[in-house]
Amino acid sequence: QVRLVESGGDSVASGGSLRLSCAVSGFPHSTYYMGWFRQAPGKMREGVAAINSDGYTYYLDSVKGRFTISQDNAKNTLYLQMNGLRPEDTAMYYCATRKLRIGSWSDFNLYNYWGQGTQVTVSS
Repeated sequence: QVRLVESGGDSVASGGSLRLSCAVSGFPHSTYYMGWFRQAPGKMREGVAAINSDGYTYYLDSVKGRFTISQDNAKNTLYLQMNGLRPEDTAMYYCATRKLRIGSWSDFNLYNYWGQGTQVTVSS
C-alpha cells in the first residue's frame, strides 16, 4: 500500500525558511515524477516543483531561485527547501507521485498518489 506523509509545515515570518519532507512507503513501481503542490483557500491546486526519475527538476516561476526540490532515494523521502518565504506562499502543501511521463509536470490530474498535506503560513 502506497502512503505519502508530509511534515515540516509551520507558521513563519516573511523572509523565513522551511523544509518540507514527504516520506513515501510502499514506493509506487515505475514512478516517473515526484512533486510538490499547494492549494490556498479559494484557489486551484498548483504545481510548485517536481523532480523526475532522471533527476531533472521543474519549478513554478514564482518560486524559482527560492525553493529547491530534492530526494533521498535511500530514505524514500522527498524534500522541498523553501527560502525567502512570502505571504503569497501561504497554502496547504501536498506531495504526490506519478507514473505517466507525458503531459505537463504541473498537471495535478496526472498524479496517482497524494499525501494529506502540511500547512505553511507566512505572515507579513
